Amino acid sequence: MKLISWNVNGLRACLNKGFDTFFREQDADVFCVQETKMQPGQTDYPFEGYHQYWNSAVKKGYSGTALFSKEEPLSVSYDIGIEEHTGEGRAITAEYPGFYLVTVYTPNAQRELTRLDYRMSWEDAFRDYLLQLKSKKPVIVCGDMNVAHQEIDLKNFKTNRGNAGFTDEERGKMSQLLNSGFIDTFRYLYPDKEGAYSWWSYMFQARAKNAGWRIDYFLASEELKERIEDAVIYSDIMGSDHCPVGLILKEN
Repeated sequence: MKLISWNVNGLRACLNKGFDTFFREQDADVFCVQETKMQPGQTDYPFEGYHQYWNSAVKKGYSGTALFSKEEPLSVSYDIGIEEHTGEGRAITAEYPGFYLVTVYTPNAQRELTRLDYRMSWEDAFRDYLLQLKSKKPVIVCGDMNVAHQEIDLKNFKTNRGNAGFTDEERGKMSQLLNSGFIDTFRYLYPDKEGAYSWWSYMFQARAKNAGWRIDYFLASEELKERIEDAVIYSDIMGSDHCPVGLILKEN
């Protein structure tokens, strides 16, 4: 089973930058998208062969998630059930026979950390939400989680210490989530792999120099450990400041 996640930084723009080719070639069972920056009616792209689920932000051209699934999920829900965290289109949950799949676009702490307090509130609420799901069946979480967890997960960790995405607070919340029964699937398979990034600034030729951050993840409940076949970072795929990431699961 192939699952793919991509922060496209505006789906309509990405459609003109290679999204279509990658989407069709990968032929994923489930394809999750973050930062759609659109309403579902704003594209006529067919997504043939897939059931479509959209969670768009109230604010036009901002945030948003989408999930495209070959198999119709048993159920689909939007956001995380808390009014404070509704309206920015940040999460979709699809239930399958063997697991829940949650695609998420985690709030950014912003420059000067102006949204760090909100981010901390989100982290606690999102973790509680995942643990509620996990009490029923295993959970897979994918998306742009806006944090480089360890020093190995970004190129310039010394100069970025304390910046949004690499604060002690954000890293601590990721540790807390993993310690509550989740696996970072990429690090599970490749614990020492350096230079593996999923986001690069548009400035300073960062992508050409591979001066990036790994902030896009597939996390999985520990119960799914034996099904993890591979975790992939498609670093050669352009079209966004993020590249897609994937998870390959062995069939039961």
